[in-house]
Amino acid sequence: MVDVGDKEVTSRTAVAEGCLVMAPATLDALRAGSTAKGDPLVVAQIAGIQAAKRTAELIPLCHTIPLSSVDLTVEPDGSIPGVRATARVRATATTGVEMEALTAVSAALLTAYDMLKALDRGMRIEGIQLLSKEGGRSGRWGADVPQRDDAATLAPEPST
Repeated sequence: MVDVGDKEVTSRTAVAEGCLVMAPATLDALRAGSTAKGDPLVVAQIAGIQAAKRTAELIPLCHTIPLSSVDLTVEPDGSIPGVRATARVRATATTGVEMEALTAVSAALLTAYDMLKALDRGMRIEGIQLLSKEGGRSGRWGADVPQRDDAATLAPEPST
């Protein structure tokens, strides 16, 4: 595990998202509330929040981080068609919360799959990704944030 003991405690935020792609008829059944196991969106939201809080137990070498908030939305999206999950995780800590946000999205989508699989075994989980992160030594990262040119410092020395 990486030693983060000497790192500065800062406010940290990460946002991740992903989708569960399904047949249009499955999305219609979800929207109509006609699924056998109850409301997949509510259960998926709870599962994702629980997973974020337990990330260090699920992912080897992750630090246990006291989270200050997990905001997880799990919503139908007709443009997919399917369900989109988006997690925003916050903590004040010495390390980031990217893994917690990604774990929340993953668990939420897996839970929705489990609750809908009787209707559609062909569903697929796609596009789980980190959208942004803030805090710590590296500051902000995201699609809308200009990136530092770290490639030169991170690349290995060429062999001769």
